[in-house]
Amino acid sequence: MARFTRRARIGAGIALATTTVLALTSCASATDAPASSSEGVDAAAATSVEDFGTFADLEAAAKEEGSLNVIALPRDWANYGEILDLFTEKYPEITINEASPDVSSAEEIQAAETNKGLDTAPDVFDLGLTVALQNTDTFAPYKVQTWDEIPDELKEPTGLFVGDYGGYMSIGYDSSKFDAPAELADLLSPDYKGAVAINGDPTQAGAAFAAVGLATVQSDGTLDDFQPGIDFFSDMQKAGNLLKVDVTTATIASGETPVVFDWDYLNASHTADNEDWKVVVLDGTGYAGYYNQAINVDAPNPAAARLWQEFLYSDEVQNLWLKGGARPVRMEAMSEAGTIDADLAAALPEAPEETVVPTEEQSTNAGTLLGEKWAAAVQ
Repeated sequence: MARFTRRARIGAGIALATTTVLALTSCASATDAPASSSEGVDAAAATSVEDFGTFADLEAAAKEEGSLNVIALPRDWANYGEILDLFTEKYPEITINEASPDVSSAEEIQAAETNKGLDTAPDVFDLGLTVALQNTDTFAPYKVQTWDEIPDELKEPTGLFVGDYGGYMSIGYDSSKFDAPAELADLLSPDYKGAVAINGDPTQAGAAFAAVGLATVQSDGTLDDFQPGIDFFSDMQKAGNLLKVDVTTATIASGETPVVFDWDYLNASHTADNEDWKVVVLDGTGYAGYYNQAINVDAPNPAAARLWQEFLYSDEVQNLWLKGGARPVRMEAMSEAGTIDADLAAALPEAPEETVVPTEEQSTNAGTLLGEKWAAAVQ
């Protein structure tokens, strides 16, 4: 899924990333949708469950609204299908409206702007870090009940956006056609002619952005300057190995995109469509990343939006991220409490010995550089 596209789209393993992760400090009008519960609570202003009274009061307010608008949540992305179905099972009174599952994080924000004041506007977002940092005025602050178990480095202090699940940038490949790359430079060889895809445009897609980040640190660069990563993909383009095709489950199943840079949990999911599909996280420095949850400040269903956040950070759903191969943000706390699914946790790929995650400043600077240099580098 392209993430920041969706198609693009960490625990002991988490801990080594968190120290560097963030330097944070038609349709009816939305006024026709209930903005507060029958008890007079202003759901749109609620910053925690206490503002509703109790969790049961929050549930009642969300059921009264009766709808939840989500966007950019493909069902084959990190187990979102099972997560969405579980919410519907728990709350049959709330209809989930699933819009545009394959759009980018940037397009999520655009949809909120385009549909502002309408009951079709997204209630919640799932975003790559760069887009989240650029759009904080679009979000409503909210702290879920499990807030204290989320590492400080992975949440905006007031709850404007919060990391939820993540993993490592990896390379997936069809093992019936290619050997596993042992190092990044292998992908420049003639053996990979016209075969290597990244998941989207790195100026818009979170996974593609991370692919350039991985190429940077695997090329002896640092996250302070993504130029080595841009140069690597420029060399790949000149070698004729860069495949400019949007990656989907269908393109992998058909063999159209036989080698793919993507998050490890997304690459791993393709074994269901191609039994020869393998995934490698390169030795050396690893690149980790999280996707972030946020509530639309103009959500037409503000109580349901907040109930959705509580749901996502519950033990049950954190384990469902794990089932999807992703690393839930509460993994360390749940491991200590004994609420993590130990078998699923043990099945995760081994984390690189050294892991980097861009800070806010590094992410912003990299985005600017990519905007200036990427198109020319791979034309």
